[in-house]
Amino acid sequence: MYINIESYIESHSTEESKVLEELFRETHLHAVHPRMVSGHIQGRLLSLLSRLKQPHRILEIGTYTGYSAICLAEGLKTGGKLISIEINDELEAINRKNIEKAGMCDKVQLITGDAKTIIPELTDEFELIFIDGNKQEYPEYYELSKSKLASGGLLIADNALWSGKVIKTATDPQTREIQKFNNMVQEDPSMRNFILPVRDGLMIAEKIQA
Repeated sequence: MYINIESYIESHSTEESKVLEELFRETHLHAVHPRMVSGHIQGRLLSLLSRLKQPHRILEIGTYTGYSAICLAEGLKTGGKLISIEINDELEAINRKNIEKAGMCDKVQLITGDAKTIIPELTDEFELIFIDGNKQEYPEYYELSKSKLASGGLLIADNALWSGKVIKTATDPQTREIQKFNNMVQEDPSMRNFILPVRDGLMIAEKIQA
């Protein structure tokens, strides 16, 4: 029987929880642009990276419907906190419902607003930062958040390959800014980085310890 590679990976990866399975289904039924949700494969990878890092503080830029926030929060140390920023206030109710269903109200702090104005006001230092917001603002997110990243911390950004368009001459602002972001990370001497070709590409960068 024919099976595609994605199905094979899913069948050989830890299962997603029932809450995440229902969240994924609900996103596809009711949300605009449901392909933005992390999903099983990427979600298990984010969870694994977080568990390996065991961060005390996580910053997420772009909550969407809460799938990635739940996955990342699974790796928090006891008493740890994930701060997730989402600009679309229409998603706040579904985000809060999903975080509550996952039993993570004490771990996840949802903030509705513009990350570019919120990040400078944050006083925490983060061991893990996940960027998955407005693609045209990736370079700004990077500049604002890297000073908040702890030495030895991980910065992960979704859509680093942007459906393969990053290897072509950019004709749209989203592609141009993702290309700019990728170049910024690559040329930053304070980072060790690698683009993992999972789904739409994850830029994974470690802040070199001083």
